[in-house]
Amino acid sequence: MRWKQFLTPVKSLNAPETKEYLKKYSLDEYNLIDVRQPSEYRSGHIPGAKLIPVAEMAERSKEIDPTKPTIVYCAIGGRSRVAAQMLAGKGFSKVINMAGGFKAWNDDTAFGAEETGMTLFSGKEKLEDVLLTAYSLEAGLEDFYTSLQGRVKQEEVKSLFNKLSSIEVKHQERIYAQYQQISSAPPLGREEFASKAEKQAMEGGLSTEEYLAQYPTDFENITDVVSLAMGIEAQALDLYLRAADNSTQTDTRQVLLRIAEEERTHLKLLGDLLDQQGDNV
Repeated sequence: MRWKQFLTPVKSLNAPETKEYLKKYSLDEYNLIDVRQPSEYRSGHIPGAKLIPVAEMAERSKEIDPTKPTIVYCAIGGRSRVAAQMLAGKGFSKVINMAGGFKAWNDDTAFGAEETGMTLFSGKEKLEDVLLTAYSLEAGLEDFYTSLQGRVKQEEVKSLFNKLSSIEVKHQERIYAQYQQISSAPPLGREEFASKAEKQAMEGGLSTEEYLAQYPTDFENITDVVSLAMGIEAQALDLYLRAADNSTQTDTRQVLLRIAEEERTHLKLLGDLLDQQGDNV
């Protein structure tokens, strides 16, 4: 047995420090590894985390880019410390253990298995098909917010739903612009492109009912609404990152990462809005 890998010292950061550390990098510049069991991952995980249970780390470490900073977490920090030491012993030079684990993570989370929503992205699609799928997810969420806007009574909440749906429209516009740039044939018009995109699920690849079951929401409460939106965006970020990791084509992967960065920015804006609501209490 190579005892060195269990004796190699590794750096630890607590959850808030880890969050600040990740902000310094684009989504493609670091590895985020969840070393818990699949059932734990399904119950909740940090968006974009790759699941490699600690018992599989020795065999699957080759799936991780050793040149990038690698953040490892588990439930409370014990398993991740061992996994981080294993990686350090294998030559990973920038390994960080998240002390306190997922239980200490008080920020955006996603839920579901690794394959959740992945029927939408096989990893072998043409770039145009990926953009059509992404467009359909954004359009589905726009419709969701628009429908809720007509159901609520408070003007402040109506205004928020209008703002949220407008953001999804902008996302669709950017996706269509990307399609125009990459199309080898004369591109479809906007309406034809939109009609070709199927509205099967909202962002994150889940149905309205699945989201509302996970995030019970008082639709007359603006804080609840923002929290719901953040949950949906976190799920979308997670899906796009998993799809990018699964993609076999470089151009498709880069587009998925670009869309994921937009979701990350949107999450930041929603987080700021939630903080403002807290300040007004």
